[in-house]
Amino acid sequence: MTPRSTVRRLQAVGAAVAIAAGTLVATAPAAQAAHCTAPRLAAGWYGDNQARLQQLIDAYGKCNPYRPNRTKPVAVFDWDNTVVKNDVGDAQMYWLLRNGKIRQPAAGDWTTTSRYLTPAAARALADACGALARPGAPLPTGTPGGAGCADELAAVYGTAATRSGAAAFAGWDHRTIEPAYAWLPQLTQGWTAREVRGFAAAARAENLAAPVGATQQVGTAAVTGWVRYYDQQKDLIGGLQKAGFDVWISSASPQPVVEVWAKGVGVAADHVIGIRNTTTSGGKFTAHLQGCGSVKDGADTMITYIDGKRCWINKEVFGVRGAAAEKVQPAARRQVFAAGDSDTDVSFLRDATALRLVVNRNKNELMCRAYDDSDGKWIVNPMFIEPKKQKTTPYPCSTTGYVDHDGTAGPVRRGDTSVIPDQTDSVYRAG
Repeated sequence: MTPRSTVRRLQAVGAAVAIAAGTLVATAPAAQAAHCTAPRLAAGWYGDNQARLQQLIDAYGKCNPYRPNRTKPVAVFDWDNTVVKNDVGDAQMYWLLRNGKIRQPAAGDWTTTSRYLTPAAARALADACGALARPGAPLPTGTPGGAGCADELAAVYGTAATRSGAAAFAGWDHRTIEPAYAWLPQLTQGWTAREVRGFAAAARAENLAAPVGATQQVGTAAVTGWVRYYDQQKDLIGGLQKAGFDVWISSASPQPVVEVWAKGVGVAADHVIGIRNTTTSGGKFTAHLQGCGSVKDGADTMITYIDGKRCWINKEVFGVRGAAAEKVQPAARRQVFAAGDSDTDVSFLRDATALRLVVNRNKNELMCRAYDDSDGKWIVNPMFIEPKKQKTTPYPCSTTGYVDHDGTAGPVRRGDTSVIPDQTDSVYRAG
């Protein structure tokens, strides 16, 4: 063996050992192919996050001939408040209400739109909306006469309660579905995917054109009226793609809506995993949803939410079928990088094998795990636009930071079942 080949073998072994230990190291420049230039990330990150992300690209990108896996490494991003500021699902709901695109349900029975809708919510919606349109016809929620209906729909969607304060949903698995999130695509029943993409394009144009901080009127209320892409995340996604990563979006907003928005960061529709409706033979959306793992289409018990995100990523990205998609996969069949901002992202973030980026929105379980950083693979960044101030009290990791399947709160536990102690919020923008 020549001295040069010995050095290269030692470099490869050293890189693999460092990554296995949770520390990403860039391959020495001499070991990189002379014709290959790794993309460099732009500034604008907190602390050493830019350097940590650059090390990920250098270690796993195509310019490193000794990267751990010769196949394309996978990176998965949540969408709302991770890649963009504000929520494109909310923006879409408000657009639908302002433009009268939500249909009166069959027989005026709102329970047909969600199996989790409570009798109190169904009555409130029927009282507010029942006289405005025949079943199947769009409700005039953008008119003065439809303002009360718009207000009731917005309350149930936005607060999971009626305007009078009654619970709007009941009986769901808190680790696989959020009924209010699922309700938005369910309310697009009767439209086709192409039509909903058109609605999304219109909402996107309005929200990008509106100034930061703008509001819009929906019913009788003023609600958020703007969305912005995060420049840093757009740059990161582009850098990962240039480095040979297979970049995906996993979102709890409707599939056609996220498809339209994801084009703005160069992610194609076939790399978007949102909430997906079932369709009629004519291609119109129904009020039921596609399933994953052991959940059949139309059962409406699992969406891209917490453990449901894990299932859908395993199914769509890695081709895992059946109940196995609900389980943590071997390291070779998992994303190397993941980014998220909410407890809804916890499971797929934990599955990432090399690095996990958290945008700090003060979400209990996520921040408990990120700050605990038990394996050295978590990094935290303040929100890039209008970052939150420091949380003044510790995260309740040891007591109520985790929400179980039945909705009960308990301690956040590591993989070895030990309890994570309460954590102090330490990554934020002062002032």
